[in-house]
Amino acid sequence: MIGSEEALRHILAVCRPLATEMVPLALTLDRVLAHDVVATDDLPPFDNSAMDGFALATHGVELQVGREFVVSGLQAAGDAMTDASQACEIMTGACLPTGLDAVVPVEQVSVLARDVDGRPQRIRLCATVGHRAHVRGRGEDVARDQLVLSAGQRVTPASRMLLAAIGVAETSMRPQVPAALLNTGRELVDEPRQPLASGQIRNCNGPYLTDRLREAGCCVVHQQTVGDDAQAFAAALDCGLAAGARVILSTGAVSMGRYDFVPDALHALGAEIVFHKIAMRPGKPLLFAILPGGELYFGLPGNPASAAVGMRFFVEPAVRALLGLPCERPLRLPLVEGVKKKPGFRFLLKARVEFNPQSDLQVRVLTGQESFRIRPMLDANAWVSLDDGAEQLSAGTMVDVYGLDARGVRLSAMEVASGN
Repeated sequence: MIGSEEALRHILAVCRPLATEMVPLALTLDRVLAHDVVATDDLPPFDNSAMDGFALATHGVELQVGREFVVSGLQAAGDAMTDASQACEIMTGACLPTGLDAVVPVEQVSVLARDVDGRPQRIRLCATVGHRAHVRGRGEDVARDQLVLSAGQRVTPASRMLLAAIGVAETSMRPQVPAALLNTGRELVDEPRQPLASGQIRNCNGPYLTDRLREAGCCVVHQQTVGDDAQAFAAALDCGLAAGARVILSTGAVSMGRYDFVPDALHALGAEIVFHKIAMRPGKPLLFAILPGGELYFGLPGNPASAAVGMRFFVEPAVRALLGLPCERPLRLPLVEGVKKKPGFRFLLKARVEFNPQSDLQVRVLTGQESFRIRPMLDANAWVSLDDGAEQLSAGTMVDVYGLDARGVRLSAMEVASGN
């Protein structure tokens, strides 16, 4: 049995970032950028109007109420830039004509004369107009040659909007990590509607780990439930490898029971078992191996909370490394209440980050930490890590706090305040 920090070092030592690939913009959402993105043009690409109104020439001097202007022409969004020496009717988003440098909103003028078609011909100002008023300047949002996104960032809807705006059709991304998931146990039932026979339970680890793999940046290429049978397990593992999996997870059959066959099965397949059992709770029986083809194998315990801990603190850091992302850094927050634990083991506990009366963040360790319990996971918005040597931690002790996934603590002030 080894310490949790040593176990993670062994894992990260064999993780190398996967080769990059060019990905069309439409498929980049939630993917990881492999290189910096620099704007090749200004955004906006030209001076344009922020309002429906009239473009004017101030020549750097504030125009006073009562000034009158002859209106010559109309500039609509999408029209090519024109030259103008007099006032011009203009629509939101339209190019500002060359020679004009401000816009007065339509509601801040009086129309003194119109042509036969009802178009304004002469206007009077009802408000002062300053230089560059209501003008969106070229490059005001993003300047040409400006760094807009950095390597290692995940593409969000907002960043994809920006990429589209600056004309990025495709970009270099880290590939999704191909992963396979094998749930072992003859007691498992995959079909939720199937009535349970005596001794059976429903497979809950499968949906949970599949979702977490995808959120972490993986593409699940194979998923299968197998009984407590080494031959069936080996066949399922072959299917995952044939589908191209670089990371393989299994649940169950890694402890010390009669039917915990995974370690022997991996030895028979020529795998190198790097470690088996970690001084932590929950999840002590976790196994990590390297398969003959270099694929990473994680044998997670079968209890839901144990599988969740193995996924969060060992599989997800490995996926981050394969995606070329830096190691995660926890928050340090004070405990709301004291906690007692067994020394010699790192404890990874479901927790809630919340505000104290002074509006400072603090963390509360939740009840219901037993590894078979699922319901308390719904109440958690974070994980607390308690060091191996700790035994009695009093209220106010600073502890490491991790988000629900390895992207970071996914908490907003509203979520903390509302208790959601």
